[in-house]
Amino acid sequence: MSFVIAAPDAVTIPVKGNKGVFPVRRVYCIGRNYAAHAREMGHDPDRDPPFFFCKPADAIRVAVQDQTLDIPYPPQTSDLHYEVEMVVAIGKGGANIAVSDAMEHVWGYALGLDLTRRDRQQDMKDLARPWELGKAFDASAPIGALVPVTDAPDMSDAAISLQRNGQPRQQGTTSQMIWTVAESISYLSAYFRLKPGDLLFTGTPEGVGPAERGDVLDAALAGVGTLSIRLV
Repeated sequence: MSFVIAAPDAVTIPVKGNKGVFPVRRVYCIGRNYAAHAREMGHDPDRDPPFFFCKPADAIRVAVQDQTLDIPYPPQTSDLHYEVEMVVAIGKGGANIAVSDAMEHVWGYALGLDLTRRDRQQDMKDLARPWELGKAFDASAPIGALVPVTDAPDMSDAAISLQRNGQPRQQGTTSQMIWTVAESISYLSAYFRLKPGDLLFTGTPEGVGPAERGDVLDAALAGVGTLSIRLV
């Protein structure tokens, strides 16, 4: 088989302690999965069911640990926000996965940022339209290297944080998630057949806010590592 145009480059993520790379198929994101963040966004975490949106695989940009990655400030926004998240990599596919079986499908963990054109997202909310303009733009998903689940500690209560220009902005633990990793995988798999190579951004703690050109965002996830980007 020959392609009639040049095939796009495969999207891959490096793996700590391994020369191999993880191929990315789809990027799923769960919205408002920390109660305090849901409240700061004006929603009731005790009533809202989980919901998901997607980013294209090529929104991924890999940030090497101990280096600061330049990310272009996106066009068509004056209100870019940061959201730090634990990312789960799926290594075993399936549909209608039971909560009790869900963790068997996890290949590893990473630290990521869900960059958001908040003004464009709000425009879409007001018009009852999908969020792609706010969430799915180029380079909107910086991510660090993956840590295989066999090398990771228990990630159910891992500290996660973000600093903007050296000032603390987000701080929490993964135990504050409304829907656990297992519950999120189970719920999502009722709507999509998950496959190896899928990523799940698991939500962000409170403290999200705007970032400007020139800002440096430093994130950390206990047991996984750090991530640093500069908006240019």
